[in-house]
Amino acid sequence: MSDTYQKGMEVRRSVLGDAHVDRAEANKTPLDEAFQTLITEGAWGSVWARDQFSKRERSIVTLALLAGQGNWEEIAMHVRATKNTGATPEDMIEAMLHVAIYCGVPKANHAIKIIKQTLEEEGR
Repeated sequence: MSDTYQKGMEVRRSVLGDAHVDRAEANKTPLDEAFQTLITEGAWGSVWARDQFSKRERSIVTLALLAGQGNWEEIAMHVRATKNTGATPEDMIEAMLHVAIYCGVPKANHAIKIIKQTLEEEGR
């Protein structure tokens, strides 16, 4: 594997946790292997690995972008990751205020529902 892939796996594990990444790897098939490589290198090895933002800042931005685009399925995963990135519940709500203004109140409202539910499930 490439250096970018190796760095991506390291960052991915530090953000999402070993258990999540191990499950994703165990579920990988030849059909989606190219996609898994793409996101590991592109998202984790190229973008998340950059030094300009901290993991906390990237986490906040990622949650805002996911909510703004209505990518509901990914939000809970990234809320769970905040225990590794340092983004607080208050950070997440601040991001959703921006989502409400720039992307729409219904999107922010739905994302806040997911955030609250995920935090409650985790006992946070």
